[in-house]
Amino acid sequence: MRPILSVKQNPEVDEVLEKIKGGQLLIVNPRRRNGIVIYRKFHAVFAGPGSAVGGDFDRLCTNILPLGKLSLLEPSSHEDQQKALRIRLQWVRLTQNFTDRPIPVDRAQMILEQFQMYFDQKIVNKIPDDAFAQMVGVFPETIRLARQSM
Repeated sequence: MRPILSVKQNPEVDEVLEKIKGGQLLIVNPRRRNGIVIYRKFHAVFAGPGSAVGGDFDRLCTNILPLGKLSLLEPSSHEDQQKALRIRLQWVRLTQNFTDRPIPVDRAQMILEQFQMYFDQKIVNKIPDDAFAQMVGVFPETIRLARQSM
């Protein structure tokens, strides 16, 4: 895999969004602590390191939120694509484990704890309540309450 786009502190969100919505299949660099929140009409998903983004999965996304120093790679083989798709599915399943909890504040606390284990606190603090809320199906106020209790 070769780097095709590295996004530093002020990411060119429009450029990345255009590539993703255009159907280009990219891979979140698996060697960095980075990721991307992909907003859809009624929910959001997180694609962490090693995940495929774009392709047919994300054509209908409405916006994105890069996390960390986002670096996207172009797959160099069919095997790279397949591996990235499996990793994306793992991230989806991880988030689904949180959304299966019946109590909203539990879902909110679990997603926050997961991100705190993975990203440093500065990055977690910059993620809007709305992004977390859309990932686990709660109101932004529930995320705010969970942040305050931690």
